[in-house]
Amino acid sequence: MTLTVLHHLTSRALVFVRGPDWRAFLQNLLSNDVESLAIGQARAALLLTPQGKLLFDLIVMAADDGALLDVLAERRDALIQRLKLYRLRARIEIEAMDGPVWAAVGGRPEGDWIADPRLPALGWRAYGLSEPPGAMVLDESAYSAHALGLGVPDPARDCVPDKTFPLEADFDLLHAIDFHKGCYVGQETTSRMKRRSKVRTRMVPITFEGPPPPPGTPVEVGDLRAGEVLSGVAGRAMALLRLDRAMGADLSVDGRSVLLDIPDWWPPDVLPSPGEDRPN
Repeated sequence: MTLTVLHHLTSRALVFVRGPDWRAFLQNLLSNDVESLAIGQARAALLLTPQGKLLFDLIVMAADDGALLDVLAERRDALIQRLKLYRLRARIEIEAMDGPVWAAVGGRPEGDWIADPRLPALGWRAYGLSEPPGAMVLDESAYSAHALGLGVPDPARDCVPDKTFPLEADFDLLHAIDFHKGCYVGQETTSRMKRRSKVRTRMVPITFEGPPPPPGTPVEVGDLRAGEVLSGVAGRAMALLRLDRAMGADLSVDGRSVLLDIPDWWPPDVLPSPGEDRPN
């Protein structure tokens, strides 16, 4: 029997977009296709700046009369404000929605749970449910550690709104971008980065001995900077790295040796050859 562990994601909150034009409205804004989203189905998506930088990461679930948007709680009001700026004459309503956001890791719990659309190993998601009686419920830090163990960046800690490019945060690998859909905000830059070549800079886990280095600590190859540390725990952290410099190199942080831990869900063609394009 597979043990299921529930996590109350207090860092996430809900927005509801309802009305006859909700699909066309979100389709023109978000990085993923919502026109074909079936009721009860969810997809990861992004709302970007016109320059193609990340503003909001979302999980979008289609409902009978609209779409439920799962967003960072601290960014919910900003998302509502941004959506209302784009609303114009669209026949929609946009409102905050009360209710907890749950994640489950392990077997699927009974009830209205949906598979996390980013990565199967991230488990299941549910919205607005009461805490199931007798369930094993852990705090969000345990879920964050699970995601870090999988090599999934934490949008709250690893991404900076209006600064981070979505491909650098691996959102293309986490199924949040549809490169075949029509126009959306920030599409031109995002598509150009994808077409140009391999994305040289990405968020990737590193491992080391001891406590995590402070965010912003340089990751170095000899005297050459390869990137910087983002969030982490003892023995493991997320780093933003130039892969062409880091692959196959001896990396260090504050004099400590660190190792890359490339996630097994990354496609092989994402990675450059060791030393590819590395400056002398």
